[in-house]
Amino acid sequence: MAAERPSSIDDALVPIPVGTLHWLRAGRLEVALAPSAGGRIAQIRFDGVDWLVGANDGWPATIAWGSYPMVPWAGRVRGGHFDFDGNACALHLNFGAHAIHGVGFSRPWQVDALDADSAVLSLALPCDGYWPFGGTATQSVRLQGDTLRLELSVQAGEQAMPAVLGWHPWFRKPDRLVFTPSAMYPRDREGIATLPRVEPMPGPWDDCFVADGEIALMREGQRLRLHANTDHWVVYDGTAHATCVEPQTGPPDAFNLVPHRLSPGQRLDLAFDLSWDKGDA
Repeated sequence: MAAERPSSIDDALVPIPVGTLHWLRAGRLEVALAPSAGGRIAQIRFDGVDWLVGANDGWPATIAWGSYPMVPWAGRVRGGHFDFDGNACALHLNFGAHAIHGVGFSRPWQVDALDADSAVLSLALPCDGYWPFGGTATQSVRLQGDTLRLELSVQAGEQAMPAVLGWHPWFRKPDRLVFTPSAMYPRDREGIATLPRVEPMPGPWDDCFVADGEIALMREGQRLRLHANTDHWVVYDGTAHATCVEPQTGPPDAFNLVPHRLSPGQRLDLAFDLSWDKGDA
């Protein structure tokens, strides 16, 4: 189960070519897809306003622009180590001493369907030291009026596997963030989430929260409301140029904290809606 781990490099920080962009459009909403750059959304534009940090905005690291799927795990896996079904597993370390954000954000995704306002992409997960279980990831992107609907899934192949899903949007710094979580996972000296959960503490944040109330960002007279079929959200607002608000099916280091097991052929899904108000914020 635990394949030999590749040598560690911080490839989460290495610039990645954007490649060919596919623009989806519906009314005032425009979305640029970059399938070869980790299956990510390179830009979201609503009524002429760009909402994401772009690849050419001066932050070229692979993990620091656009909005990308985190699959088959989200956030850090401590030391790249975890146990699964009685076996010790070791992942490729791509962010210092840890494995971060899965294997999908730096790999090219296949475009399975492409229309004027929608697309479907897929990725065959590896079965090696980067990820020893295989499986398949699929995502769909649909523009529906003033709403961007994102759906992400991972399906186990012939062997069982752990799984956590998430999206990592790098929003350009909002004028205001509406976010009132009910609990948070405290971070230790390594900056990794731990248990038990505690009352939310003041920011700035790079933390995982439990929240089921309104989540919204306001900038340039627009209000963007975020909704997902999960109550786990990571918020990173410790930089002056961006704020990340990330829905996840579990916390960082979930493989060790609260593992979710997929049986062979079983699937895990995550849906994420980004909706803009028609009027001013």
